[in-house]
Amino acid sequence: MPYVNIKITREGATEQQKAALIKGATDLLVNVLDKNPATTVVIIDEVDMESWGISGIPVKELRKTL
Repeated sequence: MPYVNIKITREGATEQQKAALIKGATDLLVNVLDKNPATTVVIIDEVDMESWGISGIPVKELRKTL
């Protein structure tokens, strides 16, 4: 049973966007690894930007420089 955990920053991803992520991840496992979609689990975790960092910099601060 494949288990996929997608982590995104909490910025208001819509229900439709989350559904597309779930379907896309499931389809990828079906197409690439021939997994059964009925037993493929996809979890989306939304993380506050204050709790997410890259290269030692909080994402919220990093995005101000991009």
